[in-house]
Parts: sequence; structure tokens; C-alpha cells
Amino acid sequence: MSILSAFLDILFPPRCVFCRRVLKIGSELICGDCRTHLPFTENGGGKTGDFFSECGAPFYYEGCVRDSLLRFKFKDASGYSKTYGKLLAEFIRSSYAGRYDMISWVPLSPGRLRERGYDQAMLLALDTALELGDVAVCTLEKPVDAAKQSTVGAAEKRRANVSGVYRVTDAELVKGKRILLIDDIVTTGATLSECARTLLDAGAAEVLCAAVAATRD
Repeated sequence: MSILSAFLDILFPPRCVFCRRVLKIGSELICGDCRTHLPFTENGGGKTGDFFSECGAPFYYEGCVRDSLLRFKFKDASGYSKTYGKLLAEFIRSSYAGRYDMISWVPLSPGRLRERGYDQAMLLALDTALELGDVAVCTLEKPVDAAKQSTVGAAEKRRANVSGVYRVTDAELVKGKRILLIDDIVTTGATLSECARTLLDAGAAEVLCAAVAATRD
């Protein structure tokens, strides 16, 4: 730890992104209690979709994990992406090593980006890739401002809400590639399925997905 980093930790002590307790100087990522009691998934969550091969996550979307991710998305806690990226990289190393050629993310629409001020999935993908010694590449864009998935309701309505709203930025970039698509939360998998379908239609060989948290089936 550099002298500057130590000084900043004294002035602005780091907090656990899940329970918001102040971390001890030199503590790694999250507090000891959360490391023990967080809702870790069983076998990585193991969701499948219509077009992606598999979607895993280190945590279930509940309790303090849910609260933390909502702060990340809606309460300007964009700095959480660094800790999430380290945790997601740990998960990807153990679950998806050697199974992908390229890391990408589920993009926000321009309107949603202006409203939020940052693309949380992009930040998460960039920090995760950095931890993996890789880079994250923009493969998709979302020109359509669809309704928020969380407000739509049933799975069928969610699928209809995102149908046709994504497009590939460069078909040559994804052609023949196995793509690991990053998002923050996976619930029904409708968004990831639509993104995967778009990538496969453009020539991608396979789409795997990873998120920080997933709902229980």
C-alpha cells in the first residue's frame, strides 16, 4: 500500500460494499462477517436461457447483496464496481476459464445513460476484465429506450419489452467468437437472452453470461 493510499484510507476509511461497515486497514474487499454470511450461490447459480449457454453468479440477489446492487445502480455508488469486479473475476476464473474469447457487457440506452450518469454494467465489465488481465470490448448498443425491466412484470412481458432493442456494433468483431457477457443482476434472463440472440445472429459462436447476483429459480 502506498503512503498516499494509506493516508486516504485514514481520511476516508473504506467500507464493505454490502453491509457498509468500516473495513480494517488492509482488509480485502468485504468484511469478515459478509465473507462468511453472504448468500453465495450453489454451483454458480447455473441459469440457462434461450440463446446463451449458461449464466453464473457468485451471489443470490437477496438481502444485503440486493441492497448493495440497488445502491450501485440507482444511488450513485459507481465505485462499488471495483469490489464487484474482483469478486466476479474470482468467480469467472473458477467457472469459465478457457471458455470465452472476449468479454463484453449489456449496454444501457442513451436515455437511461443520461438519467443515471454511468453505465453500471460497462464499469463492472471493465473492472472485471482488468482483474482478469484482459480487456472488455463494446459489442452491443441499445438505441431504444425500452421500459425498465423491473417495472414490466411477468417473464413473457419482459421478453417482449427487450425484443429487437439491441444491435451489434461491429459484426466482424464478434464473428466466430465465444463471448462472455457481463451484467449486474440476472432475474428472468430475458435481457441476456435477447443480447445473446443478437450476438449469435451476427455470427458469434457462443454466448456465456456472468452477473454479480442472480435470483433463485
